[in-house]
Amino acid sequence: MILRMRSSGLGLAFLFTGSPIGAQQRPCDSTTLGPSHDLYCIELVPAPGIAGVSGRVELGNFPGPFTVAVSADGRARFRLILSTTGLPSPVTLGPYTAYVAWVTTPTMDSTVRHGPVTNGRTTLGIVDLEKFTFLVTAERGPHPRRPGSRVVLRGQSPATRLFPPDLLQLSLGSMSPSAGAKDGHGEQNHHGSSLPPDSVQWTTVPMPRGITMLPAEMALRPDLPGWLPSGPAPPARPRELVRLKNGDTLALEAGLVRRELGGQTHTMFAFNGQQPGPLLEVKRNSRITVRFFNHLPQPSSVHWHGIRLDNPNDGTPGVTQPAVPPGGELTYHLRFPDAGIYWYHPHVREDAQQEMGLYGNLLVRPDTGVSYGTANREEVVMLDDILISDAGLVPLGRDAPTHALMGRFGNVFLVNGEPSYHLRVQRGEVVRFFLTNAASARTMNLSFPGARMKVVGSDVGPYQREQWVPSVVIAPAERYVVHVRFDRPGTVALVNRVRGLNHLYGRFFDEVDTLGLVQVDRKPRQPDMASSFGVLRQDSSGSIELERYRRLADDAPEKILVLTLETTGLPPITQRLMQLDSIYFPPVEWSGTMPMMNWASTGRQVRWILRDPATGRENMDLDWRFSRGQPVRIRLVNERHSIHAMQHPIHLHGQRFLILAVNGEQTRNLVWKDTVLVPAGGTVDILLDPSNPGRWMGHCHIAEHLSAGMMMPFTVE
Repeated sequence: MILRMRSSGLGLAFLFTGSPIGAQQRPCDSTTLGPSHDLYCIELVPAPGIAGVSGRVELGNFPGPFTVAVSADGRARFRLILSTTGLPSPVTLGPYTAYVAWVTTPTMDSTVRHGPVTNGRTTLGIVDLEKFTFLVTAERGPHPRRPGSRVVLRGQSPATRLFPPDLLQLSLGSMSPSAGAKDGHGEQNHHGSSLPPDSVQWTTVPMPRGITMLPAEMALRPDLPGWLPSGPAPPARPRELVRLKNGDTLALEAGLVRRELGGQTHTMFAFNGQQPGPLLEVKRNSRITVRFFNHLPQPSSVHWHGIRLDNPNDGTPGVTQPAVPPGGELTYHLRFPDAGIYWYHPHVREDAQQEMGLYGNLLVRPDTGVSYGTANREEVVMLDDILISDAGLVPLGRDAPTHALMGRFGNVFLVNGEPSYHLRVQRGEVVRFFLTNAASARTMNLSFPGARMKVVGSDVGPYQREQWVPSVVIAPAERYVVHVRFDRPGTVALVNRVRGLNHLYGRFFDEVDTLGLVQVDRKPRQPDMASSFGVLRQDSSGSIELERYRRLADDAPEKILVLTLETTGLPPITQRLMQLDSIYFPPVEWSGTMPMMNWASTGRQVRWILRDPATGRENMDLDWRFSRGQPVRIRLVNERHSIHAMQHPIHLHGQRFLILAVNGEQTRNLVWKDTVLVPAGGTVDILLDPSNPGRWMGHCHIAEHLSAGMMMPFTVE
């Protein structure tokens, strides 16, 4: 056990770990509070007859603008880094002159040569296979077409541990619909007797295509009353653009609306009767007043996500304000120190109120100059999904969240509040898309197949350098600014392409959802921006500032935050299947492929945790304090050893930060962020700029995780 003490502007930070906590902690390092060894590292085994040789392969972070790298079709991408010791001269094994590394599918139907290797550390190529075998072979030359017969080292990727569980394990009580699958209101209520006041009958949840569930899973129901909005309501309207000048006042009302979705009529929530809420546009350094009126049947607030405003106006009940009761009102005074794309939403039962439609975008224009280079036009796009069954909206938990394990994945995608998005452009047009993910739980992998795309900015401004990307990985609450050029006439789809995981049978499968269509006319757009679009622009002045902050980062984190969970009282079938499932976790759980178990897990059974390992304090018992103007390096550790590790988009209120490293790999292209996606079993180092005084909130932005406890206060003094 090592006790490490650092002296800094924050006083002494005590870090208890199994080994020193440094900036270069990598997946294959033996550390306690680093990236997961068994999810991001492959231990190689010598072949029979080979002695004294060892090796390991690090599944390194693929360098790019996102903390999780995937291909356009949703396959995780890793950079292979091989470390070997004890390799003898190849001639000692036979007529060989070189050692060569290979990656092959488990069935050997596809094999890729990754080049010659020697003892020591060798950076190899990129792999985008979920299940693969890694080989080091002795060869007659360094560039053979196929692996030879002399295998020296071998190992398998972590995902190969997935296999169908022995169903006999589950047969003892688990195959029966009655085993561990009791309705939360009692079986009598499930069959239609009286329900608690203002609650609704549980329906069921839609099943993803191709997913098989055990009978006991299909019988699960949440162990609490269900709820949906009800009452007379006007029809919802599309959002409107509201330009606000310095000193203006906006009236913002939260109330009931009526929506038509999927051929059904639903009662939902909206700001000013619009879904999404009004698109607010202001200039940097302006100040406005917002009078919030709560016409909902439950308390609410408005959180101005990502804006470094004055602390009393942050909209966080219990930290900066009391919740606004039904029929109440509250005035917010907002200032906008940073240009960028932001959004606003409630901070009371986000799992219910945000799901019902309470969110809107806020675009802060620079007061001088251009932030993102040139484009022909702009589109502000809010992405969401909503859960609808044949009986209508799937009810929410009245007193606590449902879907507490994985978050509530919807089955109907919404773009700017509508299930289909349409845009008409001219040939060669460059469109700047401001993308915001307002979904409760879903991380998306967005692309425009056939159109070239580059990422130019994120939450709080531009990247140091623009970067070509095949797709955009955007987690709940994140924002990205991308430029897309549509240079061929015809129809281009906006798609979300991911790889789902069938947990019961251990299989990956493609999931492709078309969110919208872009119609590209034959008439060319003037002026033609092909030349400026083809150049990856560098933000010179901003880059200098960002590098200055990077130099302030120490090699070791001054604070560590562990992301984990505890469960109690889960149904036996859920408990058993989750234990089997924990053999492997993908970096991102892209979709709700365990719908019944996830739905039936509630905030009463699942407690998501933010823990300080130095003090043992958790969630709202934490009391981190930072000195204003003294940047601090924080390591976010997503604990692998839990019943269900999954990604977490971590949001810090009222501040901005830089992503310094992912799984020990230094970030090469910096941008100011307020929300970061931490992959399952992974680590992310951030540099917090605590420039905004007050008591603030940090939390996971999967709405059900937040409502199940995953939040903490911190103070900038």
